[in-house]
Amino acid sequence: MIAPGPTLETPRLILRPTATEDLEGFVSLMADPESARFIGGVQPRSMVWRGMHTMAGSWVLQGYAMFSVLEKATGRWVGRVGPWQPADWPGPEIGWGLLREFWGRGYATEASAAAMDWAFEHLGWTEIIHSIAPDNTASQQVAQRLGSRLLGPGKLPPPHDTIPMELWGQDRDTWRARRKRAP
Repeated sequence: MIAPGPTLETPRLILRPTATEDLEGFVSLMADPESARFIGGVQPRSMVWRGMHTMAGSWVLQGYAMFSVLEKATGRWVGRVGPWQPADWPGPEIGWGLLREFWGRGYATEASAAAMDWAFEHLGWTEIIHSIAPDNTASQQVAQRLGSRLLGPGKLPPPHDTIPMELWGQDRDTWRARRKRAP
C-alpha cells in the first residue's frame, strides 16, 4: 500500500509518497550511525516503523510529507526527501536524509530541487527552510547548491529543542528566479 500523493520524476530519481515496502529502507537509514546522525540518531525498528507511518499519515492528513526517493536505474530506495512541517516547527521545511551508500552522487540536491518546485507550485508555500546542525557541512553544501542561505540560529520544538540548529532557506521568488537562470 502507498500513501496518497503525487509521484515526481527527475533525470535519475523517482519521488513518491511513503509505501509499506519502504520499511526496510527506513530501518537501514536509521540503523546507520552516520546516516542517522543529524536526523534523530539511531533508532530501533519499532520507532522507525512509527516514524515511517507518521510520514504516511501526514500525506493523508496534510496532503504532503517527505517523499520516498527511488533510484530509477535500480529501483532501490535511496532515502526520504521533501516537505515537512510538524507542529511548532520553525517554518515550512524541505529536508533530506539518504542512505550513506548514496551520498556524494548529487541525489539530495536533485530530489530536493524537485520537492521545492512542487512545494512552491502545489502547496503554495512562499518560503522554505532547511534545519541544519551547525556541524553538518554536507547538508550545508546541499542547501548552498539549492541557492539557500544561512538565515541564522533556529530552534526546533521539544524534544529537539536542546540541539543547536541553524536555519537555511529562501523565498519562492528567489527560487523561481534561480530556476529560470539554470541551464
